[in-house]
Amino acid sequence: MTSPVHYHEGKFPPSELNWRRLVPLIGPANTAVARYDGILAAIPNAHVLLSPLTTQEAVLSSRIEGTQATMGEVLEFEAVGGTTEPSTSKEADIWEILNYRKAMKNAIRMLEELPLCQRIVLESHKILLNSVRGHGKSPGEYRKIPNWIGPAGCTIEQARYVPIDAEKLPQAMSRWEKYIHDEAPDRLIQLALLHAEFEALHPFLDGNGRLGRMLIPLFLYQVKIIQQPMFYISAYLESHRDEYYERLLAVSRDNDWTGWCEFFLQVIRIQAEENLSKAQDILELYGLVKTSFAELTHSQYAIHALDWVFERPIFKSADFVREAGIPKPTAFKIIGILKDEGILKVIQKGSGRRSSVLAYTQLLNIAEGYDAF
Repeated sequence: MTSPVHYHEGKFPPSELNWRRLVPLIGPANTAVARYDGILAAIPNAHVLLSPLTTQEAVLSSRIEGTQATMGEVLEFEAVGGTTEPSTSKEADIWEILNYRKAMKNAIRMLEELPLCQRIVLESHKILLNSVRGHGKSPGEYRKIPNWIGPAGCTIEQARYVPIDAEKLPQAMSRWEKYIHDEAPDRLIQLALLHAEFEALHPFLDGNGRLGRMLIPLFLYQVKIIQQPMFYISAYLESHRDEYYERLLAVSRDNDWTGWCEFFLQVIRIQAEENLSKAQDILELYGLVKTSFAELTHSQYAIHALDWVFERPIFKSADFVREAGIPKPTAFKIIGILKDEGILKVIQKGSGRRSSVLAYTQLLNIAEGYDAF
């Protein structure tokens, strides 16, 4: 039986990297991120127009940890009005994804007053585990007991990986926090090291993977590599999950920080290119539909309605009428026109006092990357 890999005591940050291997990858990764940031700067109300991508990131990051819900299921659950507590495994998955989004939103708000720090990490963890799997595992607190990674129910001797001892964790997290604010030859390499170290420390009893990925756009935003804290990293990691875990494991097992950094730079470049493509498609769709919306509705509220729909691409018609800030007769008229023109699709018919649920499928398909709706 193979012995478990143990945390790399005293080797963070690494004393040396093979820069000859990394330099050819650093330029293309930084260039791809800069191009993506250019489109972020060009998008009016980026948090509105890219809202579906933000939800998709929460879905994919959570899927790496085993959830099964789709973006459509999450948005439909949210539109219909979910329960106060998850009552099925599917609802529990959806709650985890919604918690991810809430934690991200709260972290962004905290960054307005604080630098990226342990306080933001702990607060984000508390929100992430609220009322879901792991909620009994000390949300918002570093673990005080050992944990390990391996097959379900395995002993520590049967584990694949054993993180740092709990009593050494506070000092290690302080070292990790200090490195966030150190000067570095390249910010993307610094981020690669921070992510690997966070996952290696495994500071919480649950939620470490999701939280570690959430910190990636927050760091890029803090060091001003991107102008909005919107960078979607999980699609590639979800589709290359085994390689992702193996590269992280090799850091502690083989001291292979350079191999991890090579992988991470590749992920950043590929995801920046994909993020750019999707953001461009969304911006192009917004530009085209903005004109047709106004022509179809003949309403001064056309753009306001469009922004509302972009932010909530699956919604109840009653919520649009009640919350969009548009006079009721006009809101009903706009909904009717958009359904008649096939822009909005009815995915759940209304009945009695229950209003219909509508979807802006063209926008959702861009976020998904294929015709899912």
